[in-house]
Amino acid sequence: MNKEIKQEIFDPEATIPMSAEELRARGVSRPDFVLVTGDALIDHPSFGTAIIARVLMAHGYSVGVIAQPDWRDVSAFRALGKPRLAFLVNSGNMDSMVNHYTAAKKPRSEDAYSEGGEAGKRPDRAVIVYANRCREAFRRVPVVIGGIEASLRRFAHYDYWDDKVRRSVLVDSGADLLIYGMGERQIADVADALAAGLPIDQITYVPGTCFHTDSLEKVYDYRLIESFEETASDKFKYASAFMTQYREQDAVRGARLVQPHGKGYLVANPPAAPLTRRELDEVYDLPYTRRPHPKYKKPIPALEEVAFSLTSCRGCFGGCSFCALTFHQGRVVQSRSRESLVAEAKLMTALPGFKGNIHDVGGPTADLRNPACKKQLEHGVCADRQCLGFKPCPQLVADHSDYVALLGEISAVPGVKRVFVRSGVRYDYVMYDRSDAFLRALVKSHVSGRLKVAPEHVSERVLRLMGKPSHELYDAFCRRYEKLSAAAGKEQFIVPYFMSSHPGSDLDAAIELALYLKQTGQRPEQVQDFYPTPGTLSTCMYYTGIDPRTGAKVYVPRSAKEKAMQRALMQYFKPAYAPLAREALKAAGREDLIGFGKDALLPPRDISRAQKNAGRERGNFSPRGKASPKRGKRP
Repeated sequence: MNKEIKQEIFDPEATIPMSAEELRARGVSRPDFVLVTGDALIDHPSFGTAIIARVLMAHGYSVGVIAQPDWRDVSAFRALGKPRLAFLVNSGNMDSMVNHYTAAKKPRSEDAYSEGGEAGKRPDRAVIVYANRCREAFRRVPVVIGGIEASLRRFAHYDYWDDKVRRSVLVDSGADLLIYGMGERQIADVADALAAGLPIDQITYVPGTCFHTDSLEKVYDYRLIESFEETASDKFKYASAFMTQYREQDAVRGARLVQPHGKGYLVANPPAAPLTRRELDEVYDLPYTRRPHPKYKKPIPALEEVAFSLTSCRGCFGGCSFCALTFHQGRVVQSRSRESLVAEAKLMTALPGFKGNIHDVGGPTADLRNPACKKQLEHGVCADRQCLGFKPCPQLVADHSDYVALLGEISAVPGVKRVFVRSGVRYDYVMYDRSDAFLRALVKSHVSGRLKVAPEHVSERVLRLMGKPSHELYDAFCRRYEKLSAAAGKEQFIVPYFMSSHPGSDLDAAIELALYLKQTGQRPEQVQDFYPTPGTLSTCMYYTGIDPRTGAKVYVPRSAKEKAMQRALMQYFKPAYAPLAREALKAAGREDLIGFGKDALLPPRDISRAQKNAGRERGNFSPRGKASPKRGKRP
């Protein structure tokens, strides 16, 4: 970041102000920034609002937060007065539409980021609504939008809920500037420019930001991509535009991109440079209270998941097509120093409610601590090559030694009894490591009975589209995990995550997965339907029916009926899903899998108890299946 963080100016017990009275108690009559967010305020480094507020405060700026305001009443946006420099707007830690609706577009009954888990505390498309209310409250105050919702919707994008291509959220919100990515570096640069008196419409140079302009006269060294109008009317052009955005998502070699919107232009500057280890340490070493604001009387569920967890890394080079991390945090892994994490663990042992267990040490992918190869920091990530994907890059460096040392040092902190790894482990990265030291340490000391991994599917064509490795590698991992667990004298279980209805998955692929689950004795408790969220490669495939990397056509299951069938096939063993799974088998012409044969998935609809018992005696329809019960079973 552009200047030293002044940690000494803080009172570690101070909360981030949420009222005019709290601002005045700190000697602030008019805050520099008012931060409007769709989440309840939790002063913890797992929440973006707290990080941005603390970074600004560390740079000497005053900040007040308006959390979950009544968007129907403009007076709620005037609660802290007129900000001196800008409004800062985010939807919270999640896209507001994902927060509100399931993959089936049904309203969710709870909101983990609200007090008491109460739903309905934020509007649909919160960034657009909040930005417009801020403008209505104080018309001449700059409005800067950021966070996950703004980041992933910065270009013209397919919107699953409207089932159409929408304009950039910067255009729809009428904001002055959009910050994409994690934002600490950008917000410091923007704040300094505003404080120096530079008008917001002249802050056009900051990496990791987007602005809207009526003219390209002063925009240099850019690459023009297909316009909003073209992407909304032509799916091939949408795929082309998306692939350019995907390739240029790199701070070292990424280009400035310009996308026409009507008579104006969206200009996306290249991504901001990843934080160095020292800078990341500084961010996480800030004096967060690690508690919700005192105004809240009921628990906020999201905090319960992370209260006693440590964030060790950012970014992911895994390359899963359905994950938006590439478009937000980037592919270059950044990690904190072991010293910083040990210091946070020591702080944690003194917190109320700490019982000796650190629930997680991880990030997007727990076991990634370093860039995928030595050249990434100097030359950037490759535009057209995945680090992991279906097959690993030959240049990949798979090394867990730093992570193993980190887990050991945290485990040695006085007051810490156990250190668990609950973030997803990238099992292919584990298998590519020539040393099994990490897996041995994991099964011996850091699994709380169940290890979460995400094989996602077994069909090779689906896995290639997903950017996931062959299922044979997953099977090999399971065997190694079970062998090491047995050697350690522990009965431990793998919790696999599988996905239905991903682009490329037809009924035949779903049946292939169902047969695999039966043959290996796996009965997944959770099945995730593919959710087309902004900013992912898979969403581009879903909308266009095209793999933008190759231009090849991709089968897309679109109807609610087929999606339900694919899900039912993955949980065919549950009585509630059996009728629909049976219907799916008939639709696919696989009646051979209905009956009492050795490979049959389901019995006929109307069978007697005697017939059912006879089928069980022949080994069919077993409650547990034939293979090891350690995969996908309750301990």
